[in-house]
Amino acid sequence: MITYSVIKKSQLEGPTRLDSEYYQPEYLKLSNLFRKLNTIKLGDLSFITDGQHGYFKLDPESEIRQITAQHIINGFVDKTNADRLSIETHEKNLRASLNEGDVVCTTVGTVGNAAIITKDVPPANLDQNVARIHLKSKIIDPWYLVIFLNSKYGQLQIKRHITGQVQQRLSLETVRKLLIAVLENQQKIGTLLREVYQNLSSGNELYSQAEDLLLEELGLKDFRPTEELSYIVDLSDVKSAQRTDAEYFQPRYKKIEEILVKNFNAKKIRTLDFIKVTTGQYSEEYITDGRPYIRGTDLAQGTVSLDNLVYIDPQKQISSKKAREGDVVVTRVGTIGISARLPKEVEGGTISDNLIRLRFPEETINSYYVSLFFNTIGSQLMIRESRGSVQARLNQETLKEIVLPILTKPTQQKIADLVQQSHQARKKGKELLEKAKREVEELIEGTAKKNDHRK
Repeated sequence: MITYSVIKKSQLEGPTRLDSEYYQPEYLKLSNLFRKLNTIKLGDLSFITDGQHGYFKLDPESEIRQITAQHIINGFVDKTNADRLSIETHEKNLRASLNEGDVVCTTVGTVGNAAIITKDVPPANLDQNVARIHLKSKIIDPWYLVIFLNSKYGQLQIKRHITGQVQQRLSLETVRKLLIAVLENQQKIGTLLREVYQNLSSGNELYSQAEDLLLEELGLKDFRPTEELSYIVDLSDVKSAQRTDAEYFQPRYKKIEEILVKNFNAKKIRTLDFIKVTTGQYSEEYITDGRPYIRGTDLAQGTVSLDNLVYIDPQKQISSKKAREGDVVVTRVGTIGISARLPKEVEGGTISDNLIRLRFPEETINSYYVSLFFNTIGSQLMIRESRGSVQARLNQETLKEIVLPILTKPTQQKIADLVQQSHQARKKGKELLEKAKREVEELIEGTAKKNDHRK
């Protein structure tokens, strides 16, 4: 059904907005709604900037995290897999240095995701695709602001002002012009987001407990290998591994393997015939209504984040690359060794070619346990097996060289229970986030209606 709007010349918002998309009925309805509210421009109560442009330097020893759009999830920043930014780059971009209570919002690609900066995020800085919003006024509570920007009425404003066909963008000037509804009960809305944070924090804590339990059981919790500057390797070992790079032969890797093999009878994956290993399917053609296409950027905390999933045409799926609940996947390009157990929500989707999938019967080994192993000790062994100087890569044959310890079933289950509880806590947090967004939308509609009756 065709929709249209009739706009008077006097209603046009300057010579730069003559496009029909800007005056869609839903946007005109939004403008009419906001005229019935007490609003303020975001730029009038905050300092707004973006992150560093151009060259930047990373430093694996730095404590400063580089926050990008992919780290903004469900109203918060997950810095777990964020790169570490050099102090030199950080000090040249102090305007984008994040403080507790700041709000960030994505401005390129997946535009309009907002998050609060909690106390556990700094020290951190931004890249150029994220805006930093530092409130200078107490008129707006930052926790409420995040809910408002992520709600229908924040997102409609953002959607209306997006530019770009191939890659969507939101300019900083547009961010400054966003209208924020000043509501009487914004503290209550902010409290709901704090409840979300408590649930997410609980989920993170449970996941950490699972990691600690795994490392304790493997006798590696207090394992602190020394980084030796020089070491001697037999020529026969070099020929056997077909590797000549010094990093591969770092003694710490050999020590980890010795502990796992000697104490837990760990075996190389290629010898475990009940595990089937394969890579995924390449695709750059995404559609709105299709089957989930699971990429490395979708993996977080041992599972798949459903927030930024893309979808592919079911007719173009390769049957052998389809996802099944309980499959374990690991990243094989770029950041090596991030792992997840695929949840039921993505079953029937397709795994990306940048992932390696392990499939096995649940009765042989617990999938939650396997995923956690790869996210801890296994990730170090995968980094060792990867190749490439510019971009590290791991293939399915080299993954099969990694040793996998199989703990007792009761121990695996204890670890799995903690991981599942962590997923449940985060799921509850997401449900609370949706509740908070609905409440702010209902409050806006109710306030507008009340003010309209007073006229």
